[in-house]
Amino acid sequence: MVQKILPIFLLCTLLFVLTGCSGTDSAAKKLKIGDQAPDFAGTDLDGQPLSLADYQGQPVILRFWSTDCKFCRADTPIFNQYFEKYKQAGLRVVYINRNSDEATVHQFVDDLEIGFPVLLDKDGAISSRYNIKVEPQTIVISPDHKIVAAILGGVSEPELKNLLGGYFSKKTEKQ
Repeated sequence: MVQKILPIFLLCTLLFVLTGCSGTDSAAKKLKIGDQAPDFAGTDLDGQPLSLADYQGQPVILRFWSTDCKFCRADTPIFNQYFEKYKQAGLRVVYINRNSDEATVHQFVDDLEIGFPVLLDKDGAISSRYNIKVEPQTIVISPDHKIVAAILGGVSEPELKNLLGGYFSKKTEKQ
């Protein structure tokens, strides 16, 4: 009996891991590496307006996340550190949440001391423009607002450095 259940359990576990922490359907056009990043606008948790156009000429990391996602909690300190290290050089990071209530998002932001803008995508419009079906997903955007990468799941500092390192001088990296 255990021999029959074990393969089914492993298959179910694999499917769960591959689908991320959450998901929804979207009819948006699939984006590809090299495509122009879709513009969006919103208001961050501090009430400040924000749009991708505000960051023209700067590399941008968009992180679509959920408060109940273990990957999101685990790698947020990496995003915090990377942002702190390169914000003076122009790096912008925006966290976008579509599934959690505002109080829960505020608690997550406070707990992890997030110092960059966090948007609530209550109607799913931003997620739809980027064809986000599962979280976490990280979209890396070049200064000319082309999509450089889309990473599903957790993100490491070496991945960020590999994707964004070319935008920062050696001098900036030593700071």
